Amino acid sequence: MPREIIRTDKAPQAIGTYSQAVKVGSTVYLSGQIPLDPATMDLVDGPMEAQIRRVFDNLQAVAEAAGGSLADVAKLNIFLTDLAHFALVNQVMSEYFSEPYPARAAIGVASLPKGAQVEMDAVLEL
Repeated sequence: MPREIIRTDKAPQAIGTYSQAVKVGSTVYLSGQIPLDPATMDLVDGPMEAQIRRVFDNLQAVAEAAGGSLADVAKLNIFLTDLAHFALVNQVMSEYFSEPYPARAAIGVASLPKGAQVEMDAVLEL
């Protein structure tokens, strides 16, 4: 099955050897997004809530570039350097997603690229 590389300027450009997303058939694999502002490629300033929102906004931009939206997310992975932020992720996520919610994992990690505190990736089914 042919692969289509998904790219948008509305989300941060890849900072390594990867694509923002890859579409295979009707499935889209979104690469991990950290709270980078796509215009400046700098981490967003402000509280953890602003960082979480930026990650969801970045994922949404890539999903839209693939012809979908966050409503098409079948699986979401959340990586946090401090699991104390888990409740805040749930709160913000409820503004971006509605039931039925996607399958999800939340994983505590020691560190993330560029010193980010949160990263998420997703799989969409269009």
